[in-house]
Amino acid sequence: MALTNFTEDENQKTFIELFCAVEFVRGVDTELIFLSAINIFLSITAFLGNTLILFALHKETSLHPPSKLLYRNLAITDLCVGIIVEPLYLTNWTSVLKGRWDICYYSFRTAAFSGYTLCAVSLLTVTAISVDRLLALLLGLRYRQVVTLRRTSITVIGFWILSIVGASTIIWNLFITTWYQHIVAALCLVTIIFAYTKILCTLRHHQIHFQNYVDQRQPSQEIPLNLARYRKAVYSALWVQGTFVACYLPFTIAVALTPQRGIPISAYRARHFTATLVYLNSSLNPLLYCWKISEVRQAVKETLRQLFCRSS
Repeated sequence: MALTNFTEDENQKTFIELFCAVEFVRGVDTELIFLSAINIFLSITAFLGNTLILFALHKETSLHPPSKLLYRNLAITDLCVGIIVEPLYLTNWTSVLKGRWDICYYSFRTAAFSGYTLCAVSLLTVTAISVDRLLALLLGLRYRQVVTLRRTSITVIGFWILSIVGASTIIWNLFITTWYQHIVAALCLVTIIFAYTKILCTLRHHQIHFQNYVDQRQPSQEIPLNLARYRKAVYSALWVQGTFVACYLPFTIAVALTPQRGIPISAYRARHFTATLVYLNSSLNPLLYCWKISEVRQAVKETLRQLFCRSS
C-alpha cells in the first residue's frame, strides 16, 4: 500500500519500505540491540507503574471526577505505550536483526499507527488538563456545575476518535499524518501556553487582592477558591506537562528535520533514539503523579500496602 515516497537511489521506495530495506539498515545492529534492551525495561516499568496508578485513581475519591478522568486517560495511553507500541517496535527491531523484512514492514506500520494515535491522545489530554485548571480558576464555585463528568467523558471520547482518524491517514500517506501531527501539536502548544499564562496572571491578581477579600468578607461567606490547594494542583499539572514536552520535543524536531528525499542513516538513528525518549515519558508519569499529587501518592501507598499484606 503506497505511502509517502522517498528516494534512496534511482528507485522510488515508500518510507516504511526504506526503513525495512537491508541496504538502508545495514550497520545499525548495535544500536538496535541497545534500544531493544532499554525499551524492554521501559515497557515493563510503564506497564507496572501505570497499572498501579489506575488502581490508585480508582480508589481515590477526593479528586474532582472530571480531573481524575483526564489523569486516568493519560495513564491509559501510557499503559498502552508499554503493552502495545513498545512491543511492536521491539518486534520490528528484532525482525531487522534477523532479516525478516515482511515482519519488519507490517510491525513498523502497526507500531507507527499505534504510536501516532496514543501520542495524539496524550497531547490532547495534557492540553485538556491545562484548560481544566484554567476553568477551575475562572469559574470558581460554578466550576463543578460547568465541568461535569459527562462532558469530560464526551471530550475524551472525541480525543480518541480524532486521534484514530488522524493516525489512519498513515495507510494512504505518511506525509499527511506527519503534518496532521504537527498542526495538532502546534494548536495544543498554543492552548497550553495561553492557559498557563492566563493562570499565572490571574493568580498574581488574586494574591494581591485575596487578603483584602478575607479581611472584608462576612463570617457566613465562603471563600470561592482555595488558592493554596489550587496553586499546588497547577504546579503538579505543570510538572506533568513540562516532562511531556521535554520527552516529545526531540522526536518532533527529528521528524520535522527528516528530509523527504535521500534519507540519511543518521535520520533513522535519530528517529528511533528520540522515539525511545517519548516512551520514557510513559514510565516517568507514574512517578510524577506520586511525587506531585498527594492524593494519588496516598492512594498508591494504600494499594501497595494491601498488596504486600495479601502476599505475606
